Amino acid sequence: MINNVILGWDLGGAHVKAVLLNADGVAVRAMQVACPLWRGMDHLARAVDEVMAALEVEVTQHAVTMTGELADIFSSRDEGVQRLAAFMIDRFGSAQVRVYAGPQRFVAHDAISRFSADIASANWHASASFLATQIKDGLLLDVGSTTSDLVVLHQGRAQACAYSDAARMRHDELLYTGVVRTPVMAVVHQVPFDGAWQGVAAEHFATMADVYRLTGDLVEGYDMAETADGAGKSLEDCARRLARMVGRDLSDAGLPQWRALARSIKAAQLRTLQQAAERALSRGLLPEQAPFLGAGAGRFLVRALACQMAREYRDVSEWVVAAPAVAAWAVTCLPAYAVACLAMEGQAWQR
Repeated sequence: MINNVILGWDLGGAHVKAVLLNADGVAVRAMQVACPLWRGMDHLARAVDEVMAALEVEVTQHAVTMTGELADIFSSRDEGVQRLAAFMIDRFGSAQVRVYAGPQRFVAHDAISRFSADIASANWHASASFLATQIKDGLLLDVGSTTSDLVVLHQGRAQACAYSDAARMRHDELLYTGVVRTPVMAVVHQVPFDGAWQGVAAEHFATMADVYRLTGDLVEGYDMAETADGAGKSLEDCARRLARMVGRDLSDAGLPQWRALARSIKAAQLRTLQQAAERALSRGLLPEQAPFLGAGAGRFLVRALACQMAREYRDVSEWVVAAPAVAAWAVTCLPAYAVACLAMEGQAWQR
């Protein structure tokens, strides 16, 4: 058994992410577990139990951040924060759990209600705060399964325009576009197909996971969400769902044409990210040589975007201290890794 370790948690509405740091600050395990929280708290319980069973260690400290308070099983974000925090405290004990509250850093159980607004969806702040200790200037783009976070890092500090989800969405620092769960209809309204512009059905027939399976970009391990129709994830299944988006059957075209359609949808998602990146860069804070910093399951898009915009690309794995087999997952679960590192550096449990 390993002891004296910190486990960082990112409690999302679709996944639970966890990264384990040993006493030397090295990430020795990183995991993502599917957790459809909108279906009930029992899914969170199962996900947490799955993580703990897989770790097989005695965890002494739990550092928690979250976005799952947005799940519609909660009547408000405040209720979501309270219930998620209470679950973790009941599960592991108030002495072992600290919750990340952004500018307030870590708070104990008796301060959660007071700092609920700071706790809500603060996972991006943990990631940016950690990276700002590692690199002076850059644009962080964490592209996940559902959303994308963009944060300017300038002179060793996170320089976000806003903090709350609502305000960050207004500033294009939070985009509801990701590489797995996002419906295709949320990315494009028309596409080039068969020599013409084709309207796209406003139906949940296909997701961006279908697109990126067809393009070959999506790492299989990151592909945890259910498909739109509950069917399989083969290339034929993906093409069939994508065909429905343009009012067609799989047999109406060959796989090369469906792959081409997927590439055009990818290009559209890249344009959305580029517009947000251009807005961030227009603030004039970053020098021209400042790199794009890629994290999340969709960091392949950040690499492509950096190339399009003539920016250096640097993978966040450069700043992740991890066992070789763990590094890629730690970058995919960056907020969980970051919150664990911040807890260790800030000695949160002494407060």
